[in-house]
Amino acid sequence: MGRSEAGAILPADLRARLAECGEVVSGSAEQADILITGWGSPPLTESFLAARAPRVRVVLHAAGSVKWLVTDAVWERGIVVSSAADANAGPVADYALAAITFAAKKAVIAASAYAASAAWPGFAEREGSDGRTVGVVGASRIGRLVLKRLAMADTGCRVLLYDPYASAAEAARLGVEAVGLDELCASSSVITLHAPEVPETRHMLHARRLALIPDGGTVVNTARGSLIDTEALVRECASGRLNAFLDVTEPEPLPAGHPLFSLPNVLVTPHIAGAQGSEVRRLGKWVVEEAERWARGLPLSGLVRRADLCRLA
Repeated sequence: MGRSEAGAILPADLRARLAECGEVVSGSAEQADILITGWGSPPLTESFLAARAPRVRVVLHAAGSVKWLVTDAVWERGIVVSSAADANAGPVADYALAAITFAAKKAVIAASAYAASAAWPGFAEREGSDGRTVGVVGASRIGRLVLKRLAMADTGCRVLLYDPYASAAEAARLGVEAVGLDELCASSSVITLHAPEVPETRHMLHARRLALIPDGGTVVNTARGSLIDTEALVRECASGRLNAFLDVTEPEPLPAGHPLFSLPNVLVTPHIAGAQGSEVRRLGKWVVEEAERWARGLPLSGLVRRADLCRLA
């Protein structure tokens, strides 16, 4: 990873703790048994591994997705891969819950109207979460955290879940109702996306499904931009029928002057839902703890299996 990222993720105290597991070397991996990667790392191809990291036995990824990082060569060499996705999931779930709360209160629309008129909306025009239905797409690690936060927040919302891998019984254990995606769209005033980017999920919210969402509904996306048909969403939001909170987009980044930036009912943020600023320290803490587990011969907490890649973000 880059030096600035490494300094934020592994500050001096965490590096000192990491050094108790073995010699810590920056930049050169020729003698390394453990390779710590992060944002900006090159893909771990056969040529890279052979030339730069021939002895590596474990890759500890101080970020979420490893799809772009891990190649067949990693698995063929028998290298163990572990990801800090769990450590990164908390901030994303917090962002999603905040967006759901703002969506229920029509916060972006209210802020735009307030700026334009300098007048308070009438009390009857204000919104809240009670009685609303929130649709959660994906019982992923982040999706489950969002479900837990919704329950703890006592929002008064009805919560629906769409996940083809979650049974009705599992949904019941999570305290939600499992439904089909069309039904979820038609029944939810707020939809929050937590599905991976795979062929089956591309444009899962296409024009027809977006049209099912009730008037005034909001789409929250902290997962991957490809889950939504951007052009169809622009049409719905430009008409004023739907609203959106988007931390990810397709394309990413959006080109300057894209209509989503100027719509008064849309908030676009630059992929900041995951660990940022002081939060990235939790990624470094996870790396150190994972290295300690490996050094002691204990199971790794973020183990990534080759067979699971097709279902991961």
